[in-house]
Amino acid sequence: MVDWPSAAYIHLPFCRHHCGYCDFPVIAGRDDLLPRLLEALGIELSGLERERPVKSLYLGGGTPSHLPVESLEELIRLARDWFPLLPGHEFTVEANPADVTAGWIESLARLEVTRVSLGVQSFDKATLGLLERDHDEEMIRAAVGFLQDAAIDISLDLMFAVPGQTIGPWKRDLEKALELAPGHFSIQGLTVEPSTPLHARVVAGELVKVDEELQRQMYLAAIERLPAAGYEHYEITSFSLPGHRSRQSEAYWNGSGYFAAGPGATRFVNGRRETNHRDTVTYLDHLLSGRSPVSSSEQLSPEMVARERLVFGLCQLEGIEAGVFLDETGFSLPGLMGECLELYQAQGLLEWDKSILRLTRDGLLLSDSLWPSLLEPLDDDTRC
Repeated sequence: MVDWPSAAYIHLPFCRHHCGYCDFPVIAGRDDLLPRLLEALGIELSGLERERPVKSLYLGGGTPSHLPVESLEELIRLARDWFPLLPGHEFTVEANPADVTAGWIESLARLEVTRVSLGVQSFDKATLGLLERDHDEEMIRAAVGFLQDAAIDISLDLMFAVPGQTIGPWKRDLEKALELAPGHFSIQGLTVEPSTPLHARVVAGELVKVDEELQRQMYLAAIERLPAAGYEHYEITSFSLPGHRSRQSEAYWNGSGYFAAGPGATRFVNGRRETNHRDTVTYLDHLLSGRSPVSSSEQLSPEMVARERLVFGLCQLEGIEAGVFLDETGFSLPGLMGECLELYQAQGLLEWDKSILRLTRDGLLLSDSLWPSLLEPLDDDTRC
């Protein structure tokens, strides 16, 4: 029996400018490709064969807000034809603060968009300049005002550990963001990806990455300040007011599967993970010539499905219920984790009372270092 997901993601690759830190599948200065992309998406989505109702629909990128309003409306209608929204749905669109206008918001509200993920990153002029962002604090505040006037939920994205950033400006970013009272925050430590211009600047000695201790202090500042202001810390990088959690993200973390379409998009349906070609032109050429857009495909074994559920479950502050995990995966937590369970407990990284498994505070700070061993098969001698 096929267990169809109730979440869907559409990737829009277009940006006005490809920021130097970004490793996402995006393309700048090629808005002429937009009609072809809409055609290609229509072809790809037709592979669903029939409509798939969802509780959560997410348009990401890239910069969806960069699209002309008419094109964005056409895209949303296409997405909703294949992914009808169930009652009480969450429908999210990513946006750049510089793009948000009252008219743009009116179009979103008319098409039942309920949430905007706003790529703020920082309020600090120097930090925004290094990140090559085209907005400023005034634009951020204006965008939030438009969204609040339209009663559209807001998630603010903030970034720390940017080269040259210190703890003072980061704490000021947190305070300025809290003044705006969004329903949700996503905070991310900047990873300097090897394929980016930012990485080249670091290698050349032009910029210096933030050291681990300062990154730790920045993360601690966030996980202390945001909950003190009433925001629930419910996932390693996510905070929300009551009733404002991201349902799209929870679909990923709970292992319930998700549809996805567009350049570089990855979907996970019934244990099979497929990823489309990242290059926009390649993606278009494949679909418009009758070929598959898929660049990689893998059917995960039951053990690997369980291991991914383990890692994603630990990303959530509530942790993993042992009985539910066993019922849904067929694997017990002790049996799956082996010696890692006892070792990480002894190191103070995990809490385990035979019923709930969760990260400790120290585990939150070192979580990325735990995942590789937890994803290794049971017969791998190198685990832990």
